Amino acid sequence: MASDQPTGDAPPAFDIEPGALYVVATPLGNLEDISARALRVLREVEGIAAEDTRHTGRLLAHFGIATPLFSLHEHNERARLEPVVERLQRGQSLALVSDAGTPLISDPGFPLVRELRRQGLKVIPIPGPCSLVTALSVAGLPTDRFIFEGFLPAKSAARRARLQGLAHEERTLVFLEASHRIAEMLADLAMVFDEERFAVIARELTKRFEEVHGANLSELLDWLDADPNRRRGEFVVLVHGAPAVVDTVDTQEIRRLLAALIEELPLGQAVAVAVKATGLKRKALYELALRLEKT
Repeated sequence: MASDQPTGDAPPAFDIEPGALYVVATPLGNLEDISARALRVLREVEGIAAEDTRHTGRLLAHFGIATPLFSLHEHNERARLEPVVERLQRGQSLALVSDAGTPLISDPGFPLVRELRRQGLKVIPIPGPCSLVTALSVAGLPTDRFIFEGFLPAKSAARRARLQGLAHEERTLVFLEASHRIAEMLADLAMVFDEERFAVIARELTKRFEEVHGANLSELLDWLDADPNRRRGEFVVLVHGAPAVVDTVDTQEIRRLLAALIEELPLGQAVAVAVKATGLKRKALYELALRLEKT
């Protein structure tokens, strides 16, 4: 694990670096979750790029911060690249925030950060709230390995196609979803995955009506339908990974197939035909063929 101790290469904690973009995490809902470092950076930079300047303006007003804001969202991000680069090249320090949580995690900012790093300009993370990590920490699902899929396609056919590709994924699956699609998304999860697959809904994290509820996918649909208020807010949906697939090679049927092939073909060819016929791993079939050949 990396040390938390300062190194000789780290800038002093009280300095705002000129010509640097600070990527600042902001609260998901509860304003007490903002860090002292985030507040200091937002106060001391010369400008803040915000996904929604009105939303961020309310956050800044709450903390008495008067730093100028400018918009940077999915519709104007590429047009903003050159002006932001120019400001940083002149030595200005800037911050990037999204409406809530950590920027770039299903939020704008990727083209900007990629371009700044390509040009060798400094990009500094100010860590803090992140909805997917917050949900994982309380879901009771395996967190040593997980896959973040963000928002699924809005249309059901495309959504089901994406889910089909994830049906055998063994890692914990993490999705984001909007309130007007949460019921349809759960229905498609139950249809494509096993209805008995365990999943967790984390709704309105850190906010007044926060709920974290786990059940089988079929039961989650019933839980959602039991109270219209449960369809409101912002959702993280976490699904237990699929059971590990174990190749069952040493069975009577496979033994008979391999034995018949070995009588007619050289060992390597017999195994190759068996792989095509069964879809099983070559190594396991080859080892079984060697045992059969000796008997």
